[in-house]
Parts: sequence; structure tokens; C-alpha cells
Amino acid sequence: MPLLTYDQTRPWAKSIREKVALGQMPPWHAAEPLGTFSNDRRLTAAEKDTLIQWATTGAPQGDPKDMPPTPKFADGWDIGTPDVVLSMAKAFQVPASGTINYQYFTVPTNFTEDKWVQAIEVRPGTRSVVHHVLVFCREPDAQPRPPAFVQVPTKSDATSRTADPVAPRPTGPGTLIATTAPGTNAMSFEPGSAMRIKAGSTLLFQIHYTANGKAAEDQSSVGIIFAGKPKQEIRNSAFVNISLKIPPGAANQEVDSAIEFKEDVHITALFPHTHLRGKSWQYRMVYPDGRSEVVLSVPKYDFNWQTYYVFAQPLAVPKGSRLEAAAYYDNSAANTWNPDPKVEVRWGEQTWQEMQYTGISYFVDLTTSTR
Repeated sequence: MPLLTYDQTRPWAKSIREKVALGQMPPWHAAEPLGTFSNDRRLTAAEKDTLIQWATTGAPQGDPKDMPPTPKFADGWDIGTPDVVLSMAKAFQVPASGTINYQYFTVPTNFTEDKWVQAIEVRPGTRSVVHHVLVFCREPDAQPRPPAFVQVPTKSDATSRTADPVAPRPTGPGTLIATTAPGTNAMSFEPGSAMRIKAGSTLLFQIHYTANGKAAEDQSSVGIIFAGKPKQEIRNSAFVNISLKIPPGAANQEVDSAIEFKEDVHITALFPHTHLRGKSWQYRMVYPDGRSEVVLSVPKYDFNWQTYYVFAQPLAVPKGSRLEAAAYYDNSAANTWNPDPKVEVRWGEQTWQEMQYTGISYFVDLTTSTR
């Protein structure tokens, strides 16, 4: 519902008071203090008190002359008017019912020179049937540049991967550069930082459609705002554990993954992703000198609010550091979102299956980079 005017907001006063008091709105799921993340949606204690007091005293209107101007948006784009919009070549026909496998659409950039991206936003054509869109970039190089880290064994490898050496591996669609899903925002980079799309690159849209009882068509797009050559190149990658096994009825099953950095880097954002059984996440950085610290804790993960956690100050990570990611799953009957607590759950694309996936954005420190 819109909350732009007093008349729109007043009927929701009691609900606003309840959700604000419980910390459910605005939605935010990381436990770190305010100021840790630049996109933190949480209210300060003073802001909460103001809203609760307003609702408790009858939600008075106040002086209309003090109302700030209504925000203006650039034709529906959060990032502002894009320099270029790249779209699916033709609309996809979404059926009224049934399970729809992930759909993939190739979109050429036709860039004749390398482009630096300051902001990027995915725009679904028909939001009511689009659950998420992932936009991958496929560079023309035969051998894409590897990430600044390697995935390393974890404690769960001794059981799940050894016991199941033929676990399927996901295909490599390219580098993830943009996302829209419930709760995600458009991605904008700080001045002096930008993401590169090489000349001749092709975009691949992975789209998860969800039938809603009415046939529809969708033609999704991605909008891009360009930047000049930056001081720091933002790079995007991911690491996963696709050998996950969650036993029937398990209420707090841990599945871990880990990476080790081969260069000095600064991490700018982390993106934890599981499906309906996802319960919580914790990321621990183990430094070469033996120190360790939790850099991101998500004690109440919510599939309906997929969040890139963008560090207000990029996290300095020296070469040789190890980032350990632990996801916890509730496959019990007590999980009201659980599709079926009686089955063992494996990796899969559909929401009744599961993932242990972490997106990571970073830049390599120029003083140590050899590339």
C-alpha cells in the first residue's frame, strides 16, 4: 500500500505502531550495529519513539504546510534515468498455472568499448509473475578472469561431499552483475568505484516466473548508468555448497562453505541466499595471524527479503584470509514455510529445494594486485 500522504497512512497507524515496536518494519535482518551497513533500513530509537507516540496519541495530522514535497522518480527507475536500457528481444508468455522452469534469455550489449557501470537496476516487465531476475555477464574472452579467491574444504566436506562425490555442479552462466528479488534494491557504487562490462559482452537473464492463476507476458530489462574510469574496479562473484543434505525433520541443520583470498582485497557487500528452509546465516573472517571475527550475522533470515549487505566501510581482507559461511536450515514441521518436512532436501533451483549461496562484491587492492 502507498504511504506517501497522510490520508493513505492514517488507516495503518495501529499496524505501523505494532510492526515498528516489534522491529519487523522496516525489514532488516542483520544483527550488526547501525552504521555497519550503508543500506541499513532500521530506524533509530528516536525515530521509533516518534512513530509509536504518533500512533498512540491518535495519529494526528500536524500542519500540512510542514509536509515535504512528494518524491519524484525517473519513470519508475530507482537509479535515475539510465544511460542505456537492455531488454529481452521478445516477451515470454507466462502460463496461468503450473511449475515453470527457470528461463534464460540472451541479451547482447553491442558495446564496442569497455563500459564502466556506476549504477545498475533490473526492471521486471510484469512484476506479478516475476519472482526474481539474475543478470549475468558473459565476457568475450575464452578464459574469464578468475576471482581473487579459491573455494576451500570445510568440515562438512568430510561427510556430504565424500559420501556423494557425483553431486551435480551448477553451470557457469557468467558473472552475476545485477539482481531483483523480493527485498533487493538497485545497486549503486560509491564515487570512484565502478563495475566493468567488457566490449562485446553478452548478458544472460535468468528469470524465475511464478504462475498466479492468470496468463501474462513479461519482457524484463536492465538499466545502466555509466561512469568514467574509476580508481577501484568492483568485481562480483559467488561461492556455494551444492552438496548440501538436509535430513527430514532437522530443525537447525548447518551447511557451510569457505573461501581463501589469494590477494589483498576489500569486500564491499555480501549476499546470503537460501530458500524456504533457510533459518539464519553467519560469516566469520579468519585472518592470517589467527584472529577471527564475525563480519555478518543474519539471525532471522527471511526468503521474502533478499538483501545485499553493503558495508559502510569496505572490509579490509589481507591475502591468506579465510571467509567461512555457515547457513542453518529448519526442515521441521514447526517451519510454517516448509514445503515438506518429511523429505531429505538437496540443492535445486526451485523454492521447494534449497541453496547455500553467497554473492560477494569486492575490489582488489591496487598496491598488491598483479592484474
